[in-house]
Amino acid sequence: MSVLTAKPRDKKETLATLRKEGFLPLVLYGVKTKNLALKVDLKEFKKIYQEAGESSLISLKIEGDKEESMVLIHDTQFHPLSDEIIHADLYKPDLKKETEAAVPLEFIGESLAVKNLEGTLIKNIQEVEVKALPQNLPHEIRVDVSKLETFEDNILIKDLVLPEGVEVLKDEAEIIVSVAPPTKVEEELEKPIEEKVDEVEKVEEKKEEEEEGEEEEK
Repeated sequence: MSVLTAKPRDKKETLATLRKEGFLPLVLYGVKTKNLALKVDLKEFKKIYQEAGESSLISLKIEGDKEESMVLIHDTQFHPLSDEIIHADLYKPDLKKETEAAVPLEFIGESLAVKNLEGTLIKNIQEVEVKALPQNLPHEIRVDVSKLETFEDNILIKDLVLPEGVEVLKDEAEIIVSVAPPTKVEEELEKPIEEKVDEVEKVEEKKEEEEEGEEEEK
């Protein structure tokens, strides 16, 4: 299990100062826990976030505390331009009660409809909301696309292979992934060009008629 080391955040420290010094501001909250402002090394957090995501428990060690807490990374915020992590919450769940989390789907295998029929893999769903005890939450759920052999094949929510004690909170009839047949690219590219040519010709014809009308009036 990943271990994240944090320090209490001084109220005088501004968010801008923290980020400039390489720290990430965090807020800890949860069951039988008072909201606590923390800061962690940004590089360390990014490494752990990559390993655990928002659905795997991590061990939180706060400087000055003897005990460690089991927490989930929650509500991670990214900068709209740089895509850098700028804030995150840590949630301490009740390990005896089910909780909800978003779990990413990992697509594995190779579809014969893509390989042999030149189709395009269409991923309609990239992650799913699940409910389970915190310690049973999966890091990811694998989806084997090798089952997609024709354009009529698809994989639904109900086809997911889930760990014991994990429930997906989504309509089981929803399509996760399918394969679309190849399109005639040249025809698709020529179509708008032809339409534009027709529009130009119509404008030119209308202009000629207006000019002829003006000459007759003179």
